[in-house]
Amino acid sequence: MDDQNKNLILATALSFLVILTWFLLFPPEEQAPGTTGPEGELVEDLAPNDGTIGPDGTMTPGAEVAGGAEGQDSPQTEVAVAEAPRIDIESGALTGSISLEGGRIDDLSLADYRQTLDPESDLVRLLSPVGGELPYYALHGWIGGEGTGEVPGPNTVWEVESGETLGPDSPVTLVWENGAGLTFRKTFAVDERYMFTVTQSVENATDAELSLRPYGLVARHGLPDSNAFFILHEGVVRMSDGELEEIDYDDLEDFAVEEGRTEVAADGWIGFTDKYWMTTLIPEPGTPFRSVARYGNGVYQTEAIQPALTVAPGATAEASSMLFAGAKEWEAIHAYEEGGVQGFVDSIDWGLFFFLTKPIFRVLHFLNGLIGNMGWSIIVLTLLIKTVLFPLARKSYISMARMKELQPEMEKLKEQAGDDRQKLQQGMMELYRKNKVNPASGCLPILLQIPIFFSLYKVIFVTIELRHAPWIGWIRDLSAPDPSSILNLFGLLPYGTPDPSSFFFIFSLGVLPILLGISMWLQQKLNPAPPDPTQRMIFAWMPWVFMFMLGSFASGLVIYWIANNTITFLQQYTIMRLHGHKPDVFGNIRSGFRRSEPATANADKAPKKGK
Repeated sequence: MDDQNKNLILATALSFLVILTWFLLFPPEEQAPGTTGPEGELVEDLAPNDGTIGPDGTMTPGAEVAGGAEGQDSPQTEVAVAEAPRIDIESGALTGSISLEGGRIDDLSLADYRQTLDPESDLVRLLSPVGGELPYYALHGWIGGEGTGEVPGPNTVWEVESGETLGPDSPVTLVWENGAGLTFRKTFAVDERYMFTVTQSVENATDAELSLRPYGLVARHGLPDSNAFFILHEGVVRMSDGELEEIDYDDLEDFAVEEGRTEVAADGWIGFTDKYWMTTLIPEPGTPFRSVARYGNGVYQTEAIQPALTVAPGATAEASSMLFAGAKEWEAIHAYEEGGVQGFVDSIDWGLFFFLTKPIFRVLHFLNGLIGNMGWSIIVLTLLIKTVLFPLARKSYISMARMKELQPEMEKLKEQAGDDRQKLQQGMMELYRKNKVNPASGCLPILLQIPIFFSLYKVIFVTIELRHAPWIGWIRDLSAPDPSSILNLFGLLPYGTPDPSSFFFIFSLGVLPILLGISMWLQQKLNPAPPDPTQRMIFAWMPWVFMFMLGSFASGLVIYWIANNTITFLQQYTIMRLHGHKPDVFGNIRSGFRRSEPATANADKAPKKGK
């Protein structure tokens, strides 16, 4: 086997190794079974007199949770919202309401995001009340210590003390008295994006000193309609003193109580993340708290339990925390991190190559700010990446030009060697040595592009900035496959195409996948053909196989690949011309195959032994 073949095989093996490593990002671990309390209620072994936290009345023990697509409105949800007394939320980016039953934030939609490209489609619903499909809500309250009497629970009906509609400049305060000398208040405030501030206070009118612990929880009944893919995390995400932890839903189901609990010394947050949306509890930065993730009776729950507060007779104690509920927009999340929420940008799933995905996204975001179009920004980003890699690529292109010039001599060597592989190998090594050609020089640029490709794929797949982002003409969503199709002559025939989730969509080639195949074929014509006929055949088919394989990928990624191939072709073609080689690229495909098969043809015409 010659050096060129060995390096091709090495590059292929390393590519598969990268893919395998990526696929095994979060291998499942064996966990001890979780525990639940009586009636299916979640129970935590808190310190003495700290009490317990559970869904209480908000969870229906033993009941089936209705399935359905996450984020969509349903008749059950609309009825559940209408039944409870509520305070409206209007923040510009958020719309919904707070239920006075429990003081729960359980009705929340994102004003800037719709389910589909249709401007009349429903808004994306993030939080839903109990009684609707897939209940998902946030609740703040108190854990009562000894002698506190009743504390407000999930079913407590609060009264409005001040405020009518919750907005950026209009906080709302709820009040409730337990009849035993304690008055509880909740004050909700919200900014113009996605951050709530919840201030809880308790006024002690008794003659005894009391101790209570404030908490916040986010509960999710049933599994959401997941976008889960092996490169995407959906489930619990939390930061504990600088350490990020991601827990999949199925792993959380197997957690024992102590496995889901973490004591945070100063800074952290915990919540649930979807592909584009997130609901996260954030205790006041710099304060300790207990971070809890657990599952029971079909309910996934995250909690942030703050230290106990001592309330003297006649005094009032107060605790504040934040709740992020909204879209994982980089600008918004980065601003909250700059404002003191440690590591909040890491709530976006940057993946294994985070050291590449983060800067790639930052550059892409910057370019989009200048250009105003994500599609053109991807093309400019590709040009920048190719510029950075050009010094390495240049050596590769020069080597390929020299090897292309040596093709006739390599074919002669193959004819002379016949079936003697060792003689052929020695002859090729001598040919490379005399002409100062290194066949391995083309591998490094290829290997460097593998993690860059995966990183860009990750950016396009998980960042909301690409969702429903248009490019030109028919490309209205860079996070989705090319909607055009050769099956209906790109819209000229009056019928639709297979659904992107269907296997048959692979045959529904759009304009971009076809351009990708052509760009790969053109680039391939500049490279020396492998001497082995089998390898020649594989390489000849590769552009068209990739054309079908990548046809169902996000349009943004296909645009990157087309731009990458086109720029590579222009660079390589120019350098080969500068070094005296005039590549015949634009011949037809049949002649291209004929030029790559002289050895086979001569072998067939060679006289047989004994004649």
